[in-house]
Amino acid sequence: MERLGTGIGWRPEIADAVERMPGIDWVEAVAENVCPGHLPESLRRLRERGVTVIPHGVSLGLGGADRPDETRLAALAERAEALGSPLVTEHIAFVRAGGLLTASPRLEAGHLLPVPRTRDALDVLCENIRIAQDALPVPLAVENIAALIAWPGEEMTEGQFLYDLADRTGVRLLIDVANLHTNHVNRAEDPAKALAELPLEAIAYVHVAGGFERDGVWHDSHAHPVPEAVLDILTDLASRVSPPGVLLERDENFPEPAELERELGAIRGALEKGRTRRESPTGRPATALQDSTEPDASEAPQSSTVVEPPADTTAARQRLALAQTALLSALVAGTPVPEGFDRVRLGVQARALAGKRADVVAKVAPELPHILGQSYRPAFLAYAQRHPMTGGYRQDALDFAGHLLSTGHPENPTARRHLHTWHRDRSSPTPPPPRPTTRLARATRKVLLRR
Repeated sequence: MERLGTGIGWRPEIADAVERMPGIDWVEAVAENVCPGHLPESLRRLRERGVTVIPHGVSLGLGGADRPDETRLAALAERAEALGSPLVTEHIAFVRAGGLLTASPRLEAGHLLPVPRTRDALDVLCENIRIAQDALPVPLAVENIAALIAWPGEEMTEGQFLYDLADRTGVRLLIDVANLHTNHVNRAEDPAKALAELPLEAIAYVHVAGGFERDGVWHDSHAHPVPEAVLDILTDLASRVSPPGVLLERDENFPEPAELERELGAIRGALEKGRTRRESPTGRPATALQDSTEPDASEAPQSSTVVEPPADTTAARQRLALAQTALLSALVAGTPVPEGFDRVRLGVQARALAGKRADVVAKVAPELPHILGQSYRPAFLAYAQRHPMTGGYRQDALDFAGHLLSTGHPENPTARRHLHTWHRDRSSPTPPPPRPTTRLARATRKVLLRR
């Protein structure tokens, strides 16, 4: 595996700062936010300097019951080629449910949701990853995700699930140590046990990020400083193996560049601390890994099942589809909570999904908060309770505006007029015609030019 070094997540808000940061060997860009034909100038300049750029997908839904969408796969492949990337990455998650497999409306989560660690889910995930691997021009790595909720009746630990996945497909792993910390707080899962069970030789690189705790729940926000607990997990990982690359993620609430550089310094310090332990004759057991080589048998999961999935996964997909649709419907459409789930925790997840949905819609359609003012967020959250997202965020913004107008809102005539104009312009298949005053000005200009 190529040695990547130290990197940071490239975001438009910090693009200039990233270009000036010392010691940045590579960056990662959200694949869906990059247009291959119109790459941001910042990414072009970084590539010209020899900085590796890796596209990080968030919408494939490889852990879903459906086979990967060919259009989404083609788009991810196009971005990898446009950026000259050595690999692409995605998540072990599902992001939508419903549809043909359940004869129910398609629902979008707008977020990464955990797959159950069961044989059915593993069989489906393995087949989906093979489909993706065949469609992509470079190797694929998949990331463990953070979760607020746990599936009832799981048959494997996270480490065992990832070990079997890598063993059966040869896929690389993107290990997010912040997500291991999140699952430790929210699901009482031991990060050290997960690391001991992982196929460390399959690691492509590592994510590090911050979050916050509220009422006993850890929120993986990517908008807060990296806590010591996450750095400790990184040190533990580095004491077992030398990761090919480590990247700092920050998606919101961007601090000054100096603060980001301090966090990168803390990451390098955690890696060095782990390296010292790994190389010390007394710092780690003699069976510890010294580099990205074959894992020692004492650290491999004892119950790993290295078997190929059945040739036909139709039944497994059907069962998984029903389970995922029931869960997502409870989260975004207010249907009953499926048996075995924690009702309180599902409520926390549902509110988090609605809040994120409101935030993202405000980003993709910033005119809406401007038109509606302080009433935007409560109006959207009330709308979200009864109207699950069925398409992307841009369509969600249009549907929300249309709903307000159809119900006589906003009551302020000026705001309502502006919202109507915005909705008409954005929902039209062609650009709106110029206003009469604009047409008159253009006609007058033509007459004057002739004279």
